[in-house]
Amino acid sequence: MSYQCPLCHLPLAQQGNTWLCTNNHRFDLAKEGYVNLMPAHHKSSKNPGDNKEMMQARRLFLEGGHYQPMKHAVVEKIKQHLPESAQQLLDIGCGEGYYTHDFSLATPEQSGLTVYGLDISKIAIRYAAKRYKECRFCVASSHRLPFADQSFDAVVRIYAPCKGEELARTVKPGGILVAVTPAPRHLYQLKGLIYDEVHLHDVPVESIDGFELIEDDQLHYDMTLNGKEATALMQMTPFAWKTSDAVWQQLAASEQFHCEADFAIRVYRRTA
Repeated sequence: MSYQCPLCHLPLAQQGNTWLCTNNHRFDLAKEGYVNLMPAHHKSSKNPGDNKEMMQARRLFLEGGHYQPMKHAVVEKIKQHLPESAQQLLDIGCGEGYYTHDFSLATPEQSGLTVYGLDISKIAIRYAAKRYKECRFCVASSHRLPFADQSFDAVVRIYAPCKGEELARTVKPGGILVAVTPAPRHLYQLKGLIYDEVHLHDVPVESIDGFELIEDDQLHYDMTLNGKEATALMQMTPFAWKTSDAVWQQLAASEQFHCEADFAIRVYRRTA
């Protein structure tokens, strides 16, 4: 399978270190092995997505193994539901490839499975492509997937946004979508450092045209973090900008910070 041109939507063919379409739109392969399919006029800022500091914070936290149970649960869903003849899997919002790499190992008996990772952050994709050579990575928008219709047997979406129309367009009939979102008590103690009162919100089941929900699970467990890990976790969250200097100092000085992880893990099947 080839990529699709983000400008004219024609197939891209690789010639040496360049991907190009018949309209002669050209996209160079970076030395790390990824391709940037994010045209400048599609960007909302000069460097969208996570910056270097955010990427490094996420890597520090993830390498502590604190989200390993969630990653393991997603891999098990892939093993359970992936069609036997599966050839293509896409990780949307893959970041620096922490999950993508394990997805490529999920079905070793399927030697023909190719795993793609997509993210809007060029910095994260550069790191992923340099580290995980067995996967294929691209810089692109999750709202404009640079792939042809019915390209994928499976799509994984951990926290990442994506238009339902794009999912329905690119997932084959019978293919699966594994979606992970925060459940009500996710990072409850971390939020308690910022807000006077933490409200628990239900996580409604997303209805996606063209897909049926086949599994709806919740994964809850406790984490114990050191100061560096707690600080890195806060840097990963969307409410980091609300964090006061006093809270940053409190987290950094923590020998043990206890915090809950709470995930909703849902599996959808693409209908015919």
